[in-house]
Amino acid sequence: MMLSSYPLWWLALPVLLLPVWWHRQKRQRVKAELLATARFLPSAPPEQLRVWQWRDKLLLLVRCLLLMVLIAWLAATIFPWRGDTVLVDAGADRAWVEEQIKSAGFTSATRIDMPADVLPWLRENERDWQRDAKLLIVARAGQIAMPARLPQFSHPVELRTKPVGSRQSAAPVDRHIVLGAPQTRAQPWRFLFAAFDVAGGGVARHVLDAAPDARTALIVWDTPGTVPPAAWRSTHWWVVAPTVAEAAGEAGGPFPELAAATALTVNGIHFKYADTPRGRLWTSDVFPPRDADTARALYDSWQLLSAAPAPAYATPSQTVAAERNAAPIPGAMPAAWLALAMLALFMIERILSHARRN
Repeated sequence: MMLSSYPLWWLALPVLLLPVWWHRQKRQRVKAELLATARFLPSAPPEQLRVWQWRDKLLLLVRCLLLMVLIAWLAATIFPWRGDTVLVDAGADRAWVEEQIKSAGFTSATRIDMPADVLPWLRENERDWQRDAKLLIVARAGQIAMPARLPQFSHPVELRTKPVGSRQSAAPVDRHIVLGAPQTRAQPWRFLFAAFDVAGGGVARHVLDAAPDARTALIVWDTPGTVPPAAWRSTHWWVVAPTVAEAAGEAGGPFPELAAATALTVNGIHFKYADTPRGRLWTSDVFPPRDADTARALYDSWQLLSAAPAPAYATPSQTVAAERNAAPIPGAMPAAWLALAMLALFMIERILSHARRN
């Protein structure tokens, strides 16, 4: 998506019609009629016929090329147009964000959504900001990874992140789970995922669906002796131990891949897993947990096995002073060959114009 207006210079291409119009010449030609004598005819101006003709085609070509290169040079030139700006993390607490913006004095500043990898992005696009502009970044803790070397900016940049220990009131993340179990066996699983919601402190919410879709992160299969639908796919499957025993004892069982599964122990819980075309199958003797301690150990183990990695070091709140001597930003100035081409075309145009007059 275009974040600046400088490419709109290409809309000026219809200006090329002007030299085309200038290089059309009116030629007047008298339309005469043969008569035996004109003695008895009244006097009248000669009848004229206007004919459009091309002239100086080489000069026309040079002038069109000169205008095209000029438009390209303007389109490649960055004109700073942004003023004071606040880059806001979309998942941050709205009340906390408003408090930080007010305390920093950016109440009247423009607000935009914070992009991923905000610091490198800001370095690459800093040319869009006016020279006296200031920037404020407001984000949750852990959302901005600390670079090995903090980039130098030509504008003052203030970064405010929410402390890790503060209360987060952002909307929880939905984790969709499909529960393939009869009613007599489904209740322990519902209790388990409700406990997972509490254990996560409200950060994630486990939603039970009837069938998998693109949002499904886990399928729990607790229907011994039955084969799941062939169209069901998920990144992870939980398969209860009785079903595994049937699969190991029967060649045509519902999950024959688990007969040669790899063993893994996490937090004292023994897992077995196998990768299949429909997803990674997990099984354990604790499915479903029968006491609170086992449920807690299963939650901690699953967080270690499936959680997305967070940045190793998060960037803390800080203020980065403007470095007016910062290295030039690539692409902030138009290509040098455009200026040289424009100069060469201008010289050729002047030479051809002078030769035409003489």
